[in-house]
Amino acid sequence: MLFDSHIHTNFSADSEMKAQEALETAARQGIGLVFTEHLDADYISKDGKAFSFAPHAYWQAYSRLRGENLRLGVEIGMRESTRDFSAEFSRRVPFDLVICSQHLVDDIDIYYPDYYEDKDKQTAYHRYLVQMAENLQTHAFGNVLGHIDYICRYAPYEDAELHYTEFADEIDAVLKAAVAGDMVLEINTRRFGAKGALANLACIYKRYRELGGQFVTLGSDAHAADIVGAHLRQAFDFAESLQLTPVTFHQRQMVRCSK
Repeated sequence: MLFDSHIHTNFSADSEMKAQEALETAARQGIGLVFTEHLDADYISKDGKAFSFAPHAYWQAYSRLRGENLRLGVEIGMRESTRDFSAEFSRRVPFDLVICSQHLVDDIDIYYPDYYEDKDKQTAYHRYLVQMAENLQTHAFGNVLGHIDYICRYAPYEDAELHYTEFADEIDAVLKAAVAGDMVLEINTRRFGAKGALANLACIYKRYRELGGQFVTLGSDAHAADIVGAHLRQAFDFAESLQLTPVTFHQRQMVRCSK
């Protein structure tokens, strides 16, 4: 089965989607889901949202739904200061999948303009990638590196794309850390409609393959039902064109996806 392995329901601070809405949308598409609720420990957004949840309440609410078509996971924001807490959190319930993502850089949320103030693109992206590579080395409890191109969604530059040719050394450091730590890269479909995004991502994932990467998860990063499964089959074909194998996780074990 094809799995959308990056989904946020109303256990995530920035999502109001109900589990049933997500499952009904997935059923119509004939795909499975992994719920991956947000944990960015010790972080409260500017609008007062705490990006955390109670794992036992999450498990109690959704474990009856867990099965062939639904797995339960978490998306953990990587920060060195919260690494130990995040590692312990990931063990509180038997998550099927743990995504590790870079949402904050130097404790600044890159969703907001503050991070980019007084920084040119080279400086902002360099620091983002350097910190990602460093954090991957200490977050070995994760299964998946989420959305390597996350910064491109919010950066204010005229050309916000993550070009391999511009940041080859920094990207290589991230990819090598992922491969060394047996962490799978995610192909996040959020930006599949953006001009030039796929061509730039292809260069990065091709390099991942050259450095020994073999597997990818596919995720829409949906926070609303109409995004569930978006571009998923296109992402599957994209992965296979680069000789990468789409997978998901069950009980923290890799499971191959089929179209």
